[in-house]
Amino acid sequence: MLTKSSISQRHILLQAAGLFALADLPTVAARTAVTGTASILDILILAPGMHRQQAVDDINHGEFPMTGAMTTGYVFRVENPATVSYLQDIGRTGHLVTAKVLPHPSRNEELSRINRHLHSFFVAGVPATLFYIVGPVLTGVVVALMGVIRDFWGLGVLGLFMLSRLINVVIIKRRSLKGWKGMLEPGKDGDLLILLSQDRWIRLQGSVDDLKTVTAGQWLRDRTLVEGFAISFATLLVYAAVILSFNASTVGSLMIACLLLCSSALLGLCNSLTSCLQMFDCIVRVEGEPRRYERRVHMATQMIQESKRNDWAISMGLVVPENPLAPVIVT
Repeated sequence: MLTKSSISQRHILLQAAGLFALADLPTVAARTAVTGTASILDILILAPGMHRQQAVDDINHGEFPMTGAMTTGYVFRVENPATVSYLQDIGRTGHLVTAKVLPHPSRNEELSRINRHLHSFFVAGVPATLFYIVGPVLTGVVVALMGVIRDFWGLGVLGLFMLSRLINVVIIKRRSLKGWKGMLEPGKDGDLLILLSQDRWIRLQGSVDDLKTVTAGQWLRDRTLVEGFAISFATLLVYAAVILSFNASTVGSLMIACLLLCSSALLGLCNSLTSCLQMFDCIVRVEGEPRRYERRVHMATQMIQESKRNDWAISMGLVVPENPLAPVIVT
């Protein structure tokens, strides 16, 4: 029978199992980046690194790649860390990867309300969604087992973890509201060439307004003073929970450790199986197979031929103008 002492009687001590929560793993932040926001169900996903969710601002490792608009000739940088992180994941050295920006299923007025919700829920792919759902279910099972063995210290630890997650989820949802994205240009299509580090090249296509949604403006607005205090409090809650976990029973500590490790594994699988980036009311998906080029100039030449202009390529340093002294003429 499962009791608080069923393992401790065998001289197995696991009081420090709560320390797993302090592991600086990127899975929670990566989940926030790939979904573009936070979900209420995230509160029940207790994985190591949960106290670092707000560090998602640095998910792109400081890279803001140069981008050329092949339809207009303008050159700028993608400043959305989540978009850059997704492009880094799909990019391959020496290859051109094509991705499409599409409207989110929630915008599809042809579907019924129920179908829109179902398509939105499974937009990341069925396997990824199923792995994600298992996380909250696992937390519920552990909470129930803690209640059965009357391990109130263990329940307190899980409660503090969930309170910390609740605070972070609320703040992420507040910070991820859609803001300035430039002037609307309905009916226009765009075609971007993005140069990532390590010679990874991304071609991003879609309507101009959708491209602006995933590349322009801010993704997460700056924290307010109150939000900064709340984030600090949520972080301290995780450390307090780890300290209190030393008072949990051996069985309770084992369940906490298993929950943290399993949740981390499930969330990692979910992130790796997610087939798209969700950003506000748009999604980004890879289209077709990557195309390999022996030289970067070969890729640039083909893009120039397809776009029928070279001003963007000259501004990005991909090609040299025929007359270096002549000014670039935008047509």
